[in-house]
Amino acid sequence: MTTRKRKGMLIKNTNTQSVKIKMASRTINLAPGEEELVTAEEVLDETLRDFLQVRRDSIVRPALDEEENELRERLS
Repeated sequence: MTTRKRKGMLIKNTNTQSVKIKMASRTINLAPGEEELVTAEEVLDETLRDFLQVRRDSIVRPALDEEENELRERLS
């Protein structure tokens, strides 16, 4: 059985107001329409998932491998 590789995501603030997402790993501030990459581990963060559930933010697409590698380097 093959183990599925989790990927990060590009998220976007679809709200008309700025949002602040306080995750365990970091805090993200997004202005309306702004996008941000999140790591595969952050995708599982309960706070982020709550924001996605109430449509304050939405997933645009999975992160490309290069984007996720650059993000991990930037956050380390």
